[in-house]
Amino acid sequence: MKLTINNVSKRYGNGVQALKDVSLEISTGMFGLLGPNGAGKSTLMRTIATLQEADSGSIVLDGIDVLKEKDKIRRILGYLPQEFGVYPESSAEELLSHLAILKGISRTKDRKQTVTTLLKQTNLYQYRKKKLGSYSGGMLQRFGIAQALLGSPELIIVDEPTAGLDPEERKRFHNLLSEIGESVIVILSTHIVDDVSQLCGNMAIIHEGRVLLTGEPIKTMAGLQGKIWRKVIDKQELSQYKDTFNVISTNLFAGKLLLHVHSETRPDNSFEEVEPTLEDVYFTTIKAAKKQELEEKEAA
Repeated sequence: MKLTINNVSKRYGNGVQALKDVSLEISTGMFGLLGPNGAGKSTLMRTIATLQEADSGSIVLDGIDVLKEKDKIRRILGYLPQEFGVYPESSAEELLSHLAILKGISRTKDRKQTVTTLLKQTNLYQYRKKKLGSYSGGMLQRFGIAQALLGSPELIIVDEPTAGLDPEERKRFHNLLSEIGESVIVILSTHIVDDVSQLCGNMAIIHEGRVLLTGEPIKTMAGLQGKIWRKVIDKQELSQYKDTFNVISTNLFAGKLLLHVHSETRPDNSFEEVEPTLEDVYFTTIKAAKKQELEEKEAA
């Protein structure tokens, strides 16, 4: 199973260029689409999910033209958007059964078995009679995955699924996604670096509608080996260090700031080398792109 995206572009009516010649190849397993809010992730997800048109380019899933054969794709697609609505007075069992009918599971016996299996898989079976309006955020996200799994989809898209979840629900959701991703294509669109680091065998970083980097997270981290340096400083020293070094990220640490700097060599003897993380890859890539964009604007 392979999803091939070639030179997809999209400009909205207000002039915003949401996608700029996006090209990706995505195979069976978990694929992370990582980028800041407004990077174009949701636009790409909606386009793949046949919810909006592209201005140009092509998307093909195992010989099916996604942009032209929408009905074929919808039969094998599961989609959990960033925001989705439920009927708060309905129970999980009732609404999932209704959605199963819409998915074409018309036989009562088959539908009941499917609903029961999905509610158990998402750890919601014991709450199947409760009104959805009483569900926590994590439970609603698990219900969202249950509805996305109706009809045994071959392509599943989940857009910002763990935003706002507490650590326990997030871990439960990770385990569920990991299990699902063993046999189908799962595209995880998120701005949370740890989600991609923990779940995805392949990934892409997108910014301002452009794909900046693709690859296996482990290999992208290896590419920064010996180039990430750390130092703890006082908060008031930050501007000085930003003027002097290529600071890619800062984190609070015991009331002080922990800097990560990208440099081919040790910035000075006060810095220590650290093992690069996917967060370092992400911030290094985004910062380099912003620098290039600024230089292009100044040269224009």
